[in-house]
Amino acid sequence: MHEITLVTGLFEIINREVAARGIESISKVRLMVGELAAVEPMTLAACFEVVAEGTVASGAQLEIETVHLTGRCRGCASGFRIVGFRFQCPDCGGGDVELSGGRELYLESLEAICKGDHNEATAA
Repeated sequence: MHEITLVTGLFEIINREVAARGIESISKVRLMVGELAAVEPMTLAACFEVVAEGTVASGAQLEIETVHLTGRCRGCASGFRIVGFRFQCPDCGGGDVELSGGRELYLESLEAICKGDHNEATAA
């Protein structure tokens, strides 16, 4: 279960943003997670809840957006979604496929309230 390690790393980033931007509270954390990132969303969400407890992100909604596995054929330059781990171009049938998406794992944005400004703001 590497999700706890991922969430710990995520909170290192969040803590830097809190310090840099004077964030008072966080209402939403949005992550981009590729299909090849080997992340179990339910486990990640559970770990997030535990680590967020007692922090400015306590009670924050964790939004996980899945980034589909995509490729580009080196033969015909066609871009396509890879389904069922079938690394074959649907246009020309070629098997020389370069991955173009699906390995992502990053913090897309935070919805937060900053000190002295009680309007919600988005930080990326």
